[in-house]
Amino acid sequence: MSEIQNGVPAQVLSDVAWRKSRYSGAVGNCVEVASLIDGGIAVRNSRFPDGPALVYTREEIAAFVHGAKDGEFDDLIA
Repeated sequence: MSEIQNGVPAQVLSDVAWRKSRYSGAVGNCVEVASLIDGGIAVRNSRFPDGPALVYTREEIAAFVHGAKDGEFDDLIA
């Protein structure tokens, strides 16, 4: 696999297992995530499975998840 950078076509990550939240709707409005072999986390929009995929470190994802759980982003969906 080539070096992974943000905004890569998701096809480059064809050997990963994408998954989405059980809270996702059935109409394709889902965010999908995949663990990468180098420890990173890839994120893509299920409506556009061929990309782009964004790649984050585990620490970046942890910071986002903790912020979401703490309500820091609630204004985005209000």
